[in-house]
Amino acid sequence: MKEIAIVGYQQSDAVSDAGACNEVELIMPVLGRVYEQVGISSAQDVDFVCSGSCDYMQGAAFAFVMGVDALGAVPPIKESHVEMDAAWALYESILKIKMGHADSALVYGFGKSSPGELPIVLSQQLDPYYLAPQWIDTISLAAMQARMMLDQGLITERDMAEVVSASRRNAMENNPHAQLKGELSVDDVLAQDTFVSPLRKADICPISDGASAMVIATVEKAKAWGKPYAVISGIDHIIETHNMGMRDLTDSPSTRKAAERAGVSNGKVDVAELYAPFSHQEIILSRALGLSEDTSVNPSGGVLAGNLMMASGLSRVGEVFNRIIAGEAERGVAHATSGPCLQHNLVAVVEKGEKA
Repeated sequence: MKEIAIVGYQQSDAVSDAGACNEVELIMPVLGRVYEQVGISSAQDVDFVCSGSCDYMQGAAFAFVMGVDALGAVPPIKESHVEMDAAWALYESILKIKMGHADSALVYGFGKSSPGELPIVLSQQLDPYYLAPQWIDTISLAAMQARMMLDQGLITERDMAEVVSASRRNAMENNPHAQLKGELSVDDVLAQDTFVSPLRKADICPISDGASAMVIATVEKAKAWGKPYAVISGIDHIIETHNMGMRDLTDSPSTRKAAERAGVSNGKVDVAELYAPFSHQEIILSRALGLSEDTSVNPSGGVLAGNLMMASGLSRVGEVFNRIIAGEAERGVAHATSGPCLQHNLVAVVEKGEKA
């Protein structure tokens, strides 16, 4: 099987409201920067393009087609789309290359969450017979999950506040694109009123608009481009039942199994970027992945510092790539999630390449 290299990654700033800026205008600057990073001029210079977005956020069927305008129409390209976070577009692109149908791919994700009510929009992911008709929002479900963990003694509210404090501090130090950053002590977090008990607003990722993009290729192609690269040595994703009553919400067995199949335990993990939209979920994921105290978790601040909906999963992979290229790590783990209470989870292992 062909080895897959990450050659370039860029993302926009995470902003609370992009205003009149439409999806194409969010995507194009990011694509321009990733083209420049790799040394190509357009999407026509890669063999395959795959995007991730959500039509529900734009309120129209096939709304993702508008995003294709950012790529240019001539000459024609081989293009695909997933109604998911772009981490799953990355997965599809990896399969395309491994099957020998392409040597390189452009992957991008985008979302403009600010015009609607994202927690309600995401309720459409729920079981259509029993839960979706009740319009149960994602924050309420996450609050139920956190309450179960607190009642069982698996975490404390201070543990959750420590995650928030670390996120803001890491984002301030390491992430110029972060929406929320700065010094916020654990006691400051605990002093906040609860929003949906036991969650405080700081425990919940913000609403963000933005996009991210990545270029991957075979290692041979990456060497031909002459750019620093990192290798995706393993990747897998697993989904759990949509029936909330049949899942242990205090654990993430799908993350654990995906990590096992991706080979997370085959070496030291220097850095981990986890898609944890709520503070307590970072703790669940860290335990499921078996991360030690030696692992730097969410040095970017994670999605608590800015959640580019439909792009944040890809951004977790990109953030690990950035740490490796910068020489701050040699091996890392990236995680993406979809669905309520960590229902569907993807895990990727990224390692230093020869030129990195």
